Amino acid sequence: MQRTQILDALNAEGPKAEIRVCGWVRTRRDSKGFSFLELNDGSCLTNIQVIVDESVPTYQVIKDVHTGASVDVRGELVESPGKGQRWEVRCTELILLGVADAETFPLQKKRHTDEFLRTIAHLRPRTNKYGAAFRIRSEASYAVHNFYRERGFFHVHTPILTGSDCEGAGEMFRVTTLPVTGATKPESGNYFENDFFGRESSLTVSGQLEAELLTMGLGRVYTFGPTFRAENSNTPRHAAEFWMIEPEMAFADINDDMDLGEAMTKHVVQHVLDHCATDLNLFASFVDKELMGRLETLVKEPFARVTYTEAIDILLAAKKDWEYPVSWGCDLQTEHERYLAEEHFRKPVIVRDYPKEIKAFYMRLNDDNKTVAAMDVLVPRIGELIGGSQREERLDVLEARIRETGQNLDDYWWYLDSRRFGSVPHAGFGMGFERLLMMLTGITNIRDVIPFPRTPNNIEF
Repeated sequence: MQRTQILDALNAEGPKAEIRVCGWVRTRRDSKGFSFLELNDGSCLTNIQVIVDESVPTYQVIKDVHTGASVDVRGELVESPGKGQRWEVRCTELILLGVADAETFPLQKKRHTDEFLRTIAHLRPRTNKYGAAFRIRSEASYAVHNFYRERGFFHVHTPILTGSDCEGAGEMFRVTTLPVTGATKPESGNYFENDFFGRESSLTVSGQLEAELLTMGLGRVYTFGPTFRAENSNTPRHAAEFWMIEPEMAFADINDDMDLGEAMTKHVVQHVLDHCATDLNLFASFVDKELMGRLETLVKEPFARVTYTEAIDILLAAKKDWEYPVSWGCDLQTEHERYLAEEHFRKPVIVRDYPKEIKAFYMRLNDDNKTVAAMDVLVPRIGELIGGSQREERLDVLEARIRETGQNLDDYWWYLDSRRFGSVPHAGFGMGFERLLMMLTGITNIRDVIPFPRTPNNIEF
């Protein structure tokens, strides 16, 4: 990569090192007898300047080197007399790898809207903003794996195809090899017995249930993969395909779960602060002026912790005209979550012990028989970042909860077996990776932290 090549050349040979750089042309400026190329290979935010003069044997190709073209440059790395750059390349050989038509290349030296760039997702990584966003995405992914590896978790792969609905919401994408007979599910007969799996199947909404089974034998596991929800929502917070980080811990309770969620969030943020300073500064300068302050607060201060009941009392006492009225038993909406994190606590807050009626069947029932040992991590500008719980390890209680939610016990025989044969207290959570990236960058639309977003009526690229 360009950045690595330059550092290696300087370390090995010092100034005037022989170097080869490849990349895409950001700009070309011509003068009498020579041209300046601004080159970037995607490895970092900074371009490198290449000076090509008429003594270069292949100088005649410069007329075809327009913005967007790809080139292979051999030359000498020298100190630059120009402002804003320490090094430049004096070209001795120029090879044009791929032309870019000057009339039709859509990326020009001007600011393009995010909406326009989504229509050319195959080209937007070449812009400063999206190159930085996707480099941060890569580094944050590495930090996630590093965090769990250091703590003795095993990375496991859970199925993308499933026959069960983990969340119980029914918003799943059906997968079938049968002929398409209509837009709705056939209601009569055993229609799916002739399907590939012999029963109705869908894309997974979560790897949690399978991760629970694996934690019963491996102790600590996590899965990090794609999940899918057929929620017909066009909000900036929702996508049909997104990535989830889902750890599970055996011999753990809700307090362990909250500690893990806080520690992981702090670890990833600190890692990105340490390793992506230049890219983060771009977002702090042009996207969100308060970004660095929020990230520094997040890593330095402990998260606030309150019960759901305490959170409701805070919201009721707030002098706010809520779009969604607040009362005990209501599901917290984004406006409530953001108020708690942004205005009341002014930092991340963990809310625990939610009413059982608004949470999934697998969450452990508390002794009050009204609430479950669930927790959500709420952060400024995003709202919910993490949702987790201590899992229900008692077989009889779990069966009753599945029935209460209107689901079929037979669909979960394997899940229930894990409570028959050596059940233990255990806990875990799910973190939406894209929401983490929105928090890290200040980007407000989930479509802009995913290279190729999948949303209603959009499956291009």
